[in-house]
Amino acid sequence: MSEDPRPLTETVRHTTDAGVSWITLDRPAAMNAVTWEQRERIIALLDGASADPAVRAVVLTATGKGFCAGADLRGAVVSGERVAGDVARTIRLGAQRLIAAVLDCEKPVIAAVNGTAAGIGAHLAFACDLVLAAESARFIEVFVRRGLVPDGGGAYLLPRLVGPQRAKELMFFGDALAAADAERLGLVNRVVPDDELPAVARQWAQRLAAGPTRSLALAKQLVNASLDGDRTAAFAAEAAAQEINMTTQDAQEGVASFVERRTPKYRGL
Repeated sequence: MSEDPRPLTETVRHTTDAGVSWITLDRPAAMNAVTWEQRERIIALLDGASADPAVRAVVLTATGKGFCAGADLRGAVVSGERVAGDVARTIRLGAQRLIAAVLDCEKPVIAAVNGTAAGIGAHLAFACDLVLAAESARFIEVFVRRGLVPDGGGAYLLPRLVGPQRAKELMFFGDALAAADAERLGLVNRVVPDDELPAVARQWAQRLAAGPTRSLALAKQLVNASLDGDRTAAFAAEAAAQEINMTTQDAQEGVASFVERRTPKYRGL
């Protein structure tokens, strides 16, 4: 795998259009295997989306035949004695931060999976709030093929999406999962023809961008937290979210538009 001579801003392309932040991996020759620098760029863009009122939805996608073939492992094999704690620290500061950035982004994130999503690339997609997949897309828990333990929150995400038995089947065998099978298992929201993926992703993102942004952020937070606690905690979080949301202009607009029998005009405030 040859070194890409282009600047980082060209290997992770970014545009904001009509309230939608488009983050596009652009190393097609490497099947968009993500480098350390790209990972940091994606994290920064997701953090920026949370803080930017002009951004109301995010789309993660890629160019070529690969969505993300996992981490770029060049230089990952360490010669000499390894210091205890090095690996755990690398995972915490690397793959886990990337997945957490998606889960914690305060705007809804759509994965538009254009091709193979393997390893951390699959987990990057599964961490998104909505997953669109091209018919040619495949998802691979590739770690077992390399004698590795799944990272990037795989053992956290997959059981919550498909249950423990299905998660183990995917992780133990590392077989490629076709987009249609991923949809059947509940890993993908919708499969579309390859050439329709950008248009459908844009349509979904624009619908989200026109929605009540803070309400969506709070709903995302509630759902993501719901599987980690008991009913008492979930109900308390729901009540707190309602209290916060009713102070927003969009919530007041939503109620007013219902009473006045008109279409609401949300501003993300």
